[in-house]
Amino acid sequence: MKLNRRSTLVGAVALPFAPAARAEDYPTKPIKIIVPFAPGSATDIAARGLGAKLQGILKQPVIVDDKPGASGQLGASAVATSPADGYTLLMGTNSTNAANGALFKNLSYDPDKDFAPIARCVTGVNAVVINNDLPISSIAELIDYAKKNPGKLNYSEASSSQRLSAEIFNSLAGTRIERVPYKSSPQALGDVASGQVQVMFPDLPQAMTQIQAGRVRGLGVTGPTRTTVAPDLPAIAETVKGYSLVYWLAVFAPAATPKPIQKMLFDAVALAMKDTATVQTMTQGRMEAAVIGLDEFAAYVKTETKWWTESIKAAGIEPE
Repeated sequence: MKLNRRSTLVGAVALPFAPAARAEDYPTKPIKIIVPFAPGSATDIAARGLGAKLQGILKQPVIVDDKPGASGQLGASAVATSPADGYTLLMGTNSTNAANGALFKNLSYDPDKDFAPIARCVTGVNAVVINNDLPISSIAELIDYAKKNPGKLNYSEASSSQRLSAEIFNSLAGTRIERVPYKSSPQALGDVASGQVQVMFPDLPQAMTQIQAGRVRGLGVTGPTRTTVAPDLPAIAETVKGYSLVYWLAVFAPAATPKPIQKMLFDAVALAMKDTATVQTMTQGRMEAAVIGLDEFAAYVKTETKWWTESIKAAGIEPE
């Protein structure tokens, strides 16, 4: 596809870090997508699938760089402080760009001011999984066990969506499953399989890999209803009335990225996600393609930030 490369007067404006960013010259070198979570996470899988397709569309190499840590803060901060020239992007999430502001007192970036929303790509749900040795086979049994065995269940988490999934569950189900934070989701999920911790709410792509391998037991999903990609897993809401949590993965650029370059990036992402094979690679058949971009996406992020902030407060989570 030949992208629209019409220029504007951006060259006349001194932009932070990138005073010479010119839309008519973009792109002329490799583009980096920073993933703020570990290799093998849903965010990483989606970024690699998208990046592979963008290479052909933008005619430049697209490099995926994983920078996990601090619930996505390390990777998000790296993008927030990068030149605003379209060559460093973030595969952001509801964690990095909507929830973290309510979870941390001294966040290392400003989710509202430091990024230009480019395109939401996919939405998905988390699953609740447990160690195979637990005598539990349903959400109802998990609630009963947790209430009868206080202090015996811990949950691992490596992102705000995983943490909030567990804390909303605690709040609505009346349980007290204690939190154990991790740097990466694969490590957190591995420790559920080994029995170091007992419960986790990982994203569905990661969860299904371990469930199907027999390493953990799946009990349900966090969406308001069952998902078509894992119909045998009941929605937690079938047992816990009102329970619902859906996450999203999206492309962001540094805030001062010129508008024409933002538009070119959105056009490229939207075109990439019209390709069925690309969507399958990005979602593993366990997330849903859900593209929105630019102004619509910017409004969506504001709405989502409000929802996550209110939900975090309602769950009784104090910022760290």
